[in-house]
Amino acid sequence: MSENITFHDLTQTGTIPEALLQRTESDLSVFFERVKPIIERVRTEGDAALRHFAQAFDGVTAPEMSIRATPEEFDAAFASIEPDVLESIKYGIRNIRRFHEAQKPEESWMIEVQPGIWAGDRNIPIDSVACYVPRGKGSFPSVVNMTTIPGKVAGVPRLIIVTPPSPDGTVDAGTLVAARLIGVEEVYKCGGAQAVAAVAFGTETVPACAKIVGPGSPYVVAAKRLLSDRIDPGIPAGPSESIILTDDSVDPVLAALDLIIESEHGPDSSAWLVTNSRRVAEGVIAALPAHWAEMDPKRADFSRAVLGGAHGGVILTKDFSAAVDFTNAYAPEHLEILTVDPMADLGRIRNAGEVLLGTASPVTLCNYVLGPNAVLPTNRAARTHSPLSVHDFMKRMSFARVSPEAYPEAARHAERFALYENFSGHARAVSSARPMPKIQPR
Repeated sequence: MSENITFHDLTQTGTIPEALLQRTESDLSVFFERVKPIIERVRTEGDAALRHFAQAFDGVTAPEMSIRATPEEFDAAFASIEPDVLESIKYGIRNIRRFHEAQKPEESWMIEVQPGIWAGDRNIPIDSVACYVPRGKGSFPSVVNMTTIPGKVAGVPRLIIVTPPSPDGTVDAGTLVAARLIGVEEVYKCGGAQAVAAVAFGTETVPACAKIVGPGSPYVVAAKRLLSDRIDPGIPAGPSESIILTDDSVDPVLAALDLIIESEHGPDSSAWLVTNSRRVAEGVIAALPAHWAEMDPKRADFSRAVLGGAHGGVILTKDFSAAVDFTNAYAPEHLEILTVDPMADLGRIRNAGEVLLGTASPVTLCNYVLGPNAVLPTNRAARTHSPLSVHDFMKRMSFARVSPEAYPEAARHAERFALYENFSGHARAVSSARPMPKIQPR
């Protein structure tokens, strides 16, 4: 069976085709129209709408499905999880928690900017955050770890999970096990746009939250944007995407393995191998079919669809600098650098959600167990956004205090600004009209 793998030869061009930078979420207009009625139904009907969409979209057959996972469901999950899977979940939790604990900022800081003028920041946890855990194309206890651990480290008072139910109305066992190990007992059975609407408005069962984090389909991304005036949508985290950046030094069989990683998430993913080596480009194309033959057929079909479509495949550039330029323009969610000296090449990368260095650091490891967060900005958002972190579950509050001794000089300069900008009330508040207490001699 011949395989159709997308190949772009850019060796003769000095420009990057705009089409190669597009993702499935680049144009969400069709998704906006589809999710608007879903959002409105959840807003007006609450739990009844969630049950309706669970049947319509998730195939749930139990009309009276409990929307919140019960303690008995958590207990059953622990009873059913395989011991080796439980061990790996705990291993990932330890590493991810350690990384994010090191990331947590100090509670407050303050400096004296001028004699008698103090200013600083307080770092405060957000009151409530919903963590979205996908389910449509698999089960993702790893996403539970990545979204809830930084929230717990930050000290968020109310941290919940929303995740699509299975057809029998239950939640994936690994998801419940990871949640309880981390200390999250509120898990709600709703997914897609309806889950975003539920935590934006609140329902009879699902609490309204101040923010939602976590990756999702274009439907989830569209709902987050439409509801951004009701709930903070967090970093843009849509369908998976990756670039494998190589020179001529890498084994094409290995590079092909890593190209498959993000492409198997689903046909809405994006995955490119970018190289200046024709040997590597042709070798990767030749190696892919043998890898697919050893995979789960559904996942292999997802990978074929991506690597044979408009959003994935192999790109050959005229030199390595051009490969780096394409990578920075693309701003991938995941980036692997497979070169002679990946640490040196790291300094050339400006735009990427995460960068994995060398042949022993495939995306798989960081997705699950290394420690850095695998919820990352997509659709070129890595140009301005950072990976999910403890900081996303906190807010800063600035504070300042001026001593009576320092007040006159600060007031004089502030009054000049106010008068120049024509704010007479501002100016009067720091003028001689202000009844300041007299400074007592020491």
